[in-house]
Formats: sequence, structure tokens, C-alpha cells
Amino acid sequence: MLGRVAHGIFWMYRYLERGENTARLLAAGQRMALTRGQDMADQEWKSILTTLGLRQAYEKHHEGYDGPQVCDFVLRSKHNPESVLSMMERARTNARACRSAITAEVWEAVNEGWMTLRDLLARPVRNSNLNMSLGAIRRESTLARGASHGSMLRNETYCFARMGTWLERADNTARILDVKYYLLLPSLSYVGTPLDTGQWDNVLRALAAERAYRWLNAGRMDARSIADFLILDERFPRSLRFCYSEMRSNLAELARLHGAEGTCHEAMREADLRLNGKSVEDIFDQGLHQFLLEFISANQSLAGAIAQDYRFVS
Repeated sequence: MLGRVAHGIFWMYRYLERGENTARLLAAGQRMALTRGQDMADQEWKSILTTLGLRQAYEKHHEGYDGPQVCDFVLRSKHNPESVLSMMERARTNARACRSAITAEVWEAVNEGWMTLRDLLARPVRNSNLNMSLGAIRRESTLARGASHGSMLRNETYCFARMGTWLERADNTARILDVKYYLLLPSLSYVGTPLDTGQWDNVLRALAAERAYRWLNAGRMDARSIADFLILDERFPRSLRFCYSEMRSNLAELARLHGAEGTCHEAMREADLRLNGKSVEDIFDQGLHQFLLEFISANQSLAGAIAQDYRFVS
């Protein structure tokens, strides 16, 4: 496979996953803001911008943290090159450039998804159309992923597609968990209060994890249990361990197809050492914030190693 094709497939699926994750985060933020006073709602929207790395860009053009204004900036603003609309357009551009490597079903799902969102986000986002817009983003990403799963050969193209998804998903889980634990909670005096419980519930909702977590933990809502679930539980498809288990399998298949390993395989083994064999107590002893920062940095390094080994082009 040509490096430019591998690059296009890899990033197409990263953008699809990132767009869906952003929509889930905004939906969770809206639920949280509706249950709080104005000051707490503003803090919630500010934390979402921080999670997405968009706070400085937003503050250059806006004052205050009104919910619809934040959502409009994140979803469609021309002042935001990392808007969801831009992500979905890049996913479509990559899909078009790699049409010979994907199935007609995948191309149609991505192309039709882009056209749906382009029309839906042609107007400013308001409270009246926010839920519809967020639901459409999640749905179109899911349709593209379903078309991929149901129609693509399990070859190197599929491996690059899945690795893009798992890398992006792991990064999203780590960032959301880190912002909650390090930035969202105003004071240690809030620990165990309804505010604290509500914020943890919000984290679970942002990661589509609320029902699974409550089913496994009988409603127990504490930092260690939730961190254990989101980091180490191999049954949950957005946990760090699950994402890396899947990525390890895809990298192993690429090594088999190419007859050789590269630096990314060594980086994968080092990442495994940081996750496997650890308990949540080990992570908290190290410091959850420090652990997550190291994970995010290592995740970015792994993505760079994959690009280098398989000759991606920008």
C-alpha cells in the first residue's frame, strides 16, 4: 500500500472518531449545564473547550461561555479550523482520495454524512436545533463505521482504519478523564457532594459509558471505580486497555503482512508495559493526572511512529 493511501485511511477514521467524540462531549456538557446555575454552567462549557484544546481560539473571538455560542464555535465556526464541520470535510476529502482502497458502501456513508452535516450546520447552532445536530453527527459517524465493519476486507487497509479509530478514541478517553480530575472539580471540599457525583456522571455520559458502568458497579460513583473502568476494564470498548488491545492486534497483523516490525511495534510494547499488570491503586499512587499526561504523550508518539514506519505523507 502506498504511504499516501495509508495516511488517508488512517486520518479519515481519526476525523470520524473525533467528530463523534466531540458531539458526545457537547451533549454531556449541555445536560450538565441545564442542571446548574449560570456560573457553574459557564465553568462546564469552559472545561469542554479546555478538553478540546480550543479555549484560546474561542476566547480570541468571544467573551463569556454561553452554551449555544460555545457549541456553534465548536461545531461550525469559520474561526475554528478544528470545528466538527471541518473534521467531517477532511474525512470526506481523505475518503475521496482513497476511493480505490475503500468500498462503495464506505464512500457513500462518508459522502452522504458530510452532505447531511453541511446542510444541517449551514445555520447557526441554537438550543432548538442543538440536539438534532449532535445526534446527526453521532449517527453519521456510526453509519460510516458500520459500513466499514460490514463491507471491507480484513487487510492492511482495514488495519489502518481501525488503528486510526483506536488511537483517537484512547486520546479522547484520557483527555476527558484528565480534565475532570484535574480541572473540573473546584475544590477538594466538593468530593462526594452532588456536584462531584454529577460531574462523574457527566464523564461517563460523554464516553457512552453510563449504563455499562452502572450495570457493573450497582450505581457506585467514586473516582477510583470510574478510573478503573475507563482505564483498565478490557470489556468496555472506550477504555484505554481495550483500545490498546485492539491496536496491538492490528499492528501485529500489519507486521505479518509486511514481514517485519518497525519502531511502532516497539512503542506498542512499551505502552503495554504502562497499562498491563497495573491496578488502579498503582495509577493513583503515581498520580492520575501524571499517568494520563504520560499516556497522552505516548499515544501521540505511537501515532508518529506509525506514520514514520509506513511512510505517511502530509
